[in-house]
Amino acid sequence: QVSLVVNVASECGYTDSHYKALQQLQRDLGPYHFNVLAFPCNQFGQQEPDTNKEIESFARKTYGASFPMFSKIAVSGAGAIPAYKYLIASTGEEPTWNFWKYLVDPNGKVVKAWDSTVSVEEIRPHVTELVRKIILKKKDEL
Repeated sequence: QVSLVVNVASECGYTDSHYKALQQLQRDLGPYHFNVLAFPCNQFGQQEPDTNKEIESFARKTYGASFPMFSKIAVSGAGAIPAYKYLIASTGEEPTWNFWKYLVDPNGKVVKAWDSTVSVEEIRPHVTELVRKIILKKKDEL
């Protein structure tokens, strides 16, 4: 399936717009081989100070987030988890703030990365195109 990997934070200026748009993307494309994968991170501006349980509760109650929420992690520097080290190595783009987005195809290849200033709406066509390719491929296999 297609994944949009995002480092999220609950107290960032980008929180409201991103969570709303990420949930809309999940709602629209989730049934079609797609998931937002949210990784809370407190590395930038200490804007994700709460516990994993509090973070998940905030996202679910405030935004109706239905996508997978992982435990709080480091996404850059020496302490970055292996998944993020792979994303960074694949794109040459290391998160410098909250809500960096990496688009990953069904084979695990990182297609593209976007920083916090790029809205989910702006990247939606890239996500939709990858999902469309999966649907067409499955249709051909039938």
